[in-house]
Amino acid sequence: MFRFVAPLMPTLVEKPPEGGDWIHEVKFDGYRSQLIIDEAGTRIYTRNGHDWTAKYRDLVKEAKGLAAESAIVDGEIIVLNDAGLSDFGELRKAITRRQHDLYFVAFDLLHLNGHDLEPGGRIQFSEPLPGEAKAIFHLVDQAGLEGMVSKRRDSKYRSGPSTNWLKAKCYAIDEYELLGVEREAGKPAFALMADRATGKYIGSAFITLNREMRERLWTRVQDHAGTAPKGMKRPATQWVKPGIIGRVKHLRGEEDLRHASLQDFREVDDGRG
Repeated sequence: MFRFVAPLMPTLVEKPPEGGDWIHEVKFDGYRSQLIIDEAGTRIYTRNGHDWTAKYRDLVKEAKGLAAESAIVDGEIIVLNDAGLSDFGELRKAITRRQHDLYFVAFDLLHLNGHDLEPGGRIQFSEPLPGEAKAIFHLVDQAGLEGMVSKRRDSKYRSGPSTNWLKAKCYAIDEYELLGVEREAGKPAFALMADRATGKYIGSAFITLNREMRERLWTRVQDHAGTAPKGMKRPATQWVKPGIIGRVKHLRGEEDLRHASLQDFREVDDGRG
C-alpha cells in the first residue's frame, strides 16, 4: 500500500527561464492533487496529504480504467469554463454539484508498476509545449491561462520546494472597490481593495501611481473619509466611503490579490459604476 508523497513545489519567478535545458508546460488553475492506485484501491489526496477521495468519487471511478495495477500520479484537478480554460471559481462549485465536469490533469508519474500509463476521458496528460520560453509565455498570457511551469530536463522528482521547477504566472487587470489607503512613515503605501459584487476585502495593492495621481488619490480619500468595515482593525489606514474604484494589476489565478499594484482609479456615483 502506497503512502502519500509530498509534492515537489516550484519556485515562483517573474519570467520563465530561457535555453534548451528546460521544458515548459501550462500552469493550470485548480487543486494540486495526487492520484494513488494500489492493492487497497484508488485514492486522491490534496497537496497537503488530506484524503479527498470521497469528494472526487467520479474521478476515482474514471481512474479504475487506467491500465495500471499500481501508480502514483502528480497532477491538478480542474474544471473548464466555456472558453476551455481552467476556472478556479467554478471548480469549488463543481466538486459539490457537478462531479462530471471535473478533470484530473496528470503532469508527473511518480510510480508505475511496469505498465504504460495512457490516460483517457477525464484523466488527461499535461503535454510539454514546443518553442522558446518567451514565445510560449506570451501565448499562455494571451490565452488567459494562469501561467506556465518550467522543469529542468535532467532533474529528478524530489518532495518539497525546488528551483528545478520554476513557475511564471501571468498578470490580470481588474477593477475593485477601494476600502482605504494604508500609509506609514518610511513604508510603501497600499490601497485596500474589496470585491465589487460582495464588498468582501480581497487584499492590498501597492500604490505605484505617479506623484500627481498619488496626490489626487489622497485628496479623494480625505474627501470621502469613512469608517472601517466591520471586523477590520488597521490603525494606519484612512478608510473611505464607497464610490472610488481602483484598477489593479495582480497575479492571475489567485483567490486574493497577490503581487498587486494600483494602476489607476476613478469615482462613481453609486459605488459600483
